[in-house]
Amino acid sequence: MALSRVCWARAALWGSALARRPGVTRELQLFRPGVAWRAPGSSKIHLSSKAEVKSLISYVVTKTKAINGKYHAFLNRRFPRVYLLYTIFMKGLQMLWADAKKARRIKTNMWKQNIKFHQLSYREMEHLRQFRRDITKFFFLGVISVPPFANYLVFVLMYLFPRQLLVQHFWTPEQKVDFLDVYHGLRKQSHPDVLHYLEKGIPLIPDAGLQKHMTELCTKIKRGTHPEIHEILALRECFSNPPLGLDQLQAFQMKALSRAMLLTPYLPSVLLRYRLRTHTTVIHQLDKALTKLGIGQLTAQEVKSACYLRGLNSNHIAEERCRTWLGEWLRISCSLKEAELSLLLHNLVLLSTNYTGTRF
Repeated sequence: MALSRVCWARAALWGSALARRPGVTRELQLFRPGVAWRAPGSSKIHLSSKAEVKSLISYVVTKTKAINGKYHAFLNRRFPRVYLLYTIFMKGLQMLWADAKKARRIKTNMWKQNIKFHQLSYREMEHLRQFRRDITKFFFLGVISVPPFANYLVFVLMYLFPRQLLVQHFWTPEQKVDFLDVYHGLRKQSHPDVLHYLEKGIPLIPDAGLQKHMTELCTKIKRGTHPEIHEILALRECFSNPPLGLDQLQAFQMKALSRAMLLTPYLPSVLLRYRLRTHTTVIHQLDKALTKLGIGQLTAQEVKSACYLRGLNSNHIAEERCRTWLGEWLRISCSLKEAELSLLLHNLVLLSTNYTGTRF
């Protein structure tokens, strides 16, 4: 009994001594089941609250804007020409992105409402048509920049050949006027060929009266006189049957008409006919939608763009004169049937060649 009391007393004294040594306590806790061990000096990790995350994001955004502003100021001060091109390019990207989002909304609505292209409003149809052409041109620029380090070459090419490689979003106002004049000059070169091929087809027209009328119309245009609407519509039968129907046009005629529409003429005859039919059909559908909307609802820029698409160089013509010409075009277009679209195609030349202020 005495021995047991001594052992218990020693154990108590040893335990109290260990309790006064914190390091030993932690070592002993390693062997205690159910108790987690913490490394010396460790502390609880507090997760950032949503307010702190927002504050950090706001700080980063503010600093980024400040750095960006200093960079713009440096470019504008040291390299004003480069800064101008940089600004135009960034704004062009923003406009192209906005056009892409709008085109996507239109396509989504078409899918949800199960409607076709020709059932859209005029502005929606025109937006999709223009965006398709722009994105096709921009896609080519993206393809040639895919190889390693080719993007540096692309920027040089964009600077040297903005008309050929860039869409209108990336043109300066001065470039837009100059480039549209250049494009119209290219399609103007095809006008004599189109008239020449019309004259060559006159003997093949079965009706003698239509032959005479076609001869008078071609002579009138070659002399520099603007034709009347009824003079053009009187020939609609010639363009729905051989030799001037869209399905009967020869390769050389389609090449000249492709240049008049600013389409490449260097394609097989099958593709040339398909492209001419497709583009002419789209313009015919746009004309019907525009007639429903009314020319008076268009802005000045929309009127000039609509005239340019249909063959008139509207850059140097007053707005009212453009509205008058567009009204003449719509009266002809909306009188035609699908089988007579060849006349609408030739109308790019017949109605625009001698309009007031366009001869040069």
